[in-house]
Parts: sequence; C-alpha cells; structure tokens
Amino acid sequence: MSFLLYIAIGYLIFTTVILLRNKQHFTPLSMAEEAQFSKDSPKVSICIPARNEEQVIERCIRSALRQNYPNFEVIVLNDNSTDATDEKLSSLKQNNPNADRLLVIQGKPKPDEWLGKSWACQQLAEAADGDILIFADADTWFEKRTVARVVRTMGQDIVDMLTVWPLQVLDTFWEKMIIPLVYYALLSLLPVHYVYRSPRWMPKFIRKQFSPMFAAACGQFMAFKAHAYHQIGGHQSVKDKVVEDVQLAKKIKEAGFSMRMYYGSQSIACRMYHSEKEIRAGFRKNFLAGFRYNMPLFILMGLLHFITFILPVIILVFALITWNIPLLWLSGVAVSLMLLHRFLLARWFGWSMLMGLLHPVSVAWFQVLALIVVNDHLADRTTNWKGRPI
Repeated sequence: MSFLLYIAIGYLIFTTVILLRNKQHFTPLSMAEEAQFSKDSPKVSICIPARNEEQVIERCIRSALRQNYPNFEVIVLNDNSTDATDEKLSSLKQNNPNADRLLVIQGKPKPDEWLGKSWACQQLAEAADGDILIFADADTWFEKRTVARVVRTMGQDIVDMLTVWPLQVLDTFWEKMIIPLVYYALLSLLPVHYVYRSPRWMPKFIRKQFSPMFAAACGQFMAFKAHAYHQIGGHQSVKDKVVEDVQLAKKIKEAGFSMRMYYGSQSIACRMYHSEKEIRAGFRKNFLAGFRYNMPLFILMGLLHFITFILPVIILVFALITWNIPLLWLSGVAVSLMLLHRFLLARWFGWSMLMGLLHPVSVAWFQVLALIVVNDHLADRTTNWKGRPI
C-alpha cells in the first residue's frame, strides 16, 4: 500500500506544479472598450448552431446581439429542431431591436458521413463573411464586450485562433460535484502556456512535430481568423470527429498557425447541464473520444486516478482504525494535496469549497461512467445525442 501511496503523492506533486503555473497563464481575454473600434474594424461573424435549444436560445441570441462592437453579425442555424427553437428564433427576428444583425438559416439534412455539430458549423461558416469567425454553443451567453475583447486579444496576442473556457454556472448538487472536474483535469494536466508556445526545453528540431500534442480547445466558444479557418479545411476537415474542437486546434497548430486558451471571466458564461442524467449523457458521448479511442491509455488513466484520488481515502480510514502511523502520514499527505487542489480551484473560479471535499466521490462517478463507456466500446454500442446516433 505504501508504494501506491508514493505513486499518488508523486502524481499530485507533479500536477501541483502544473496547476500553479496555469494560475499565471490561464487568464481572461484582454480588456476592450467600444471607443477603441470603428466601423472599419474587422467584421466578426458570431455563428451559433441550434438543435432543440428552446430553453436557452433566447438568452444566447439576445446577449450576442447586445455587443458594443461596431461591426458584427449573428448567424444562427436551426439544425432541424423538433421543439420550439424555430418559433423562438422567428420571434427574435421580428421583435429584437438589433434584428438587422441577425440571420437565421435552416439547416440542410445531415449527410451520413458527418456528425451533427460539425455539419451545422460548416453551414454557418459558408454563410458568414466575417474576418473573424466565432463559433459559440446555444447554451452560452455573452457579456456585452465579449466580441470587442476577442478582437483586441487576437490582435494583441497575435493569434489565429483562440478558445475561451466559459465561466461555468453551477446550480444543482450534481453540477457542483461533477463539472469542476473537467476544469481540474484540464488545468492539472495541460500546461496552458504550451498551447500558445512550444516548450523551450524541447529541442527546436522536434518542436513542430510535438506542438499539436499541446493543442486543446473548448467547443463552447472558439474564434478563428477566417483565412486560417478556411486554410485548415474548416469543420469539413473534422466532419466525423466527436471532439471536433480539439481536432481543429490540432490542425491549427499543424498548419503553423498560433492559438491560445483563455478563461471566460467577464466575457462568456455557460450552463452545460441541469441534471445528473444530462451530465451522464453528455460525457458518455465523448469520454473515450477525448482519449482518441486509445483504450490502454483510457484504462491506465482510470487506474491512476483510482490510486491517486480514491485509494488514499480508503487507506486513511484504515490507518486511523488500525493506528498505522506510516500509512496515516502518507495517506494524509495525499488527501491534503488533493483537497489543496480543489480549494485552490474553488477560490479561482468561485466554486463551493465544501463540494471540493467530495472530490473522491466525483472521481468515483467518472470511474463508473468509464466502465459504462468501456462496455459501450466493447459491445460496439452507439450513443445518442439530441436524437442522433454518435
């Protein structure tokens, strides 16, 4: 047991270094004011795919139309919705004072070789004529300076693509317990700065080949300079990819373009899911895809997370009962580091510190989901999302 605890502590120390470094580099978009731009500023096309989004589409579109940037359009694609999404969009088109900036298009039938979101985004890109293309999910909403901040950041940081991880609004118990682990995994494993700049410790002759390894993106909000987006083939180049956002980021870096990740504070917010059932269905469709369907790696990471986040708690209880001092110290260090991570993230993102105490339970939830996903893979079982097989 001591050996396993040393593995857990080593992993936690390693991720502590990454987490603290990311605290410096995972920053919000640059500040920007309306007076900094004119009507000749780059045109921005905000592209929003919408399939069965009647509950959230109005807030999203109203916030997008409220931008204080002078040169933008909002294009929404109704992706063959079967609910009241189309009616909501029609009402917005008729009644919103900024409706002249809004274009609503009806999605074409999806070809068999395409996945739904990529097909919708490809149609949006074809309808857009902006110098900058923003792709945002319908469950997001914008602060009024978001577009201005995107334009200023792309110019100031000299990037061809940027992705923003939204401020996640968490309401129910399950949202508060599970959603933070997405950000925890991102910020404790990926050095955010390497998304923008290749590691300097890496020999120059291999930096280009390894650069795409550090590519990551959040499909809830991505912005591209139009020429870079079209040069990599747009969404057509990732038409059959479940995690199309990450694949687009890889293609950007492979093509020699630059990209960067930012935090959505004061610019973009999102509420991903509303119940445990929705969360499970949402993560089930892309959990294994996030590992590029590498089953050995998927299983290895599952075991490592069990050893790091669940086993120390079990051993700590056992050590307290048996008063095994060496195990008590080792397990106590592991659990303390784990909770330190969660408390740091709670202060950073304004999440509940008390929910951080349930980190091992949250990891256990993902462990159960992983077993379901492995079973889906072995049984060659497809999952469904918004009425479509994936």
